Amino acid sequence: MGMPVITPSTTTRTQAVTDIIESVALQETALSHILNAEGEKIQKMVALPDVTPEVLLATNKSVESMVNAVSRLEMILQSKLSTFGGCLCEGGSDAAAQ
Repeated sequence: MGMPVITPSTTTRTQAVTDIIESVALQETALSHILNAEGEKIQKMVALPDVTPEVLLATNKSVESMVNAVSRLEMILQSKLSTFGGCLCEGGSDAAAQ
């Protein structure tokens, strides 16, 4: 197995920034689906006729853990976006942005 060959990309700076912003938007969408599923989990558990307080507490702990994980990911995504806060390409010209 030899050394990998890395070829230069022809992607423009504008497209690269756009791709990163789009990837953050897609990740935000995925996180919103996760949070929605956690809310539905709580609703289903509360609606059970014979649910015990212990089961509700365990469910709450599980949801809390997931919300904390999502919060950490949100901070990472915010950091990723803030990296490009001053990188908006003006005039749609890649030459000016490079």
